[in-house]
Amino acid sequence: MTPTPTLPSTTVRRIQARKMAFPFADGVPRHWFAGSVFATQMANGLNLVFPLGERFFVRSVRHFADQIDDPQLQEDIRGFMGQEVRHGMEHEHFFEVLEAQGFDVKRFLRIYERLAFGYIEPLTTPKLRLAATVALEHLTASFAERAFASGVLEKHVHPTMRDLLLWHAAEEIEHKAVAFDVLRKVAPSYGLRVAGLVVATSTLVGFWMLATAMLLAQEKDLDFRRLAKERREAKARGQLGLGDIARAFRTYLRRDFHPNDEDNAWMARSYFEKLAAAATPVSAGA
Repeated sequence: MTPTPTLPSTTVRRIQARKMAFPFADGVPRHWFAGSVFATQMANGLNLVFPLGERFFVRSVRHFADQIDDPQLQEDIRGFMGQEVRHGMEHEHFFEVLEAQGFDVKRFLRIYERLAFGYIEPLTTPKLRLAATVALEHLTASFAERAFASGVLEKHVHPTMRDLLLWHAAEEIEHKAVAFDVLRKVAPSYGLRVAGLVVATSTLVGFWMLATAMLLAQEKDLDFRRLAKERREAKARGQLGLGDIARAFRTYLRRDFHPNDEDNAWMARSYFEKLAAAATPVSAGA
């Protein structure tokens, strides 16, 4: 079943939140990524990190919104926040699927919220939080580009999860420059941008791996030889994409870097054109 997007109104924002309807109730297999325990729980771990992380992005950008006097960037900020809120909502709907499959996700979410947003976030400055958001937006846009370029989601993922992840990926590409442009307006420091990358990478990897480990620990009769084999298979089909991550770091560390230097906006446009052509609008506007 193809999700139904809200189509744009006649006055189109460049960045627009879309209402989606993913058929989670129709059922998602326990191992929905290539039938693999390893691949699925790696992806599920990232799913668990998304909603609270995206609310952090919104807080970080909104803190500086009243300092932005560029009307286009103000409009982009509104679109960015709308998209991130919807991403969080849809991924939380998927949490219900995980719980129905017998996974305890609430324990991880309590740890994640307490450490990341109850302890680490208050210790950092608003500008460093914005810089971390900028770095994470670049990494997610790089993951999104990889997803479209490799075709791995179309080939190996259950249709409902494929549609969820491709929609999310396309919107990440659409708004990839918003947080960066806000940072450039309020704190155009290369050192700050690099510091944000350090904070972003350490927290993302740490909580992502913790979520994955906690999910794997709940798999019955866990066979470590099977996990090792599945990890090799994931690497072979390009799911891990370590070379792409290294390239994303090298690109980001250029002093003259801007997210729009990466020519991937056409991927998002193409995806949404196909989606709109195949679907029936449920309402106008967003």
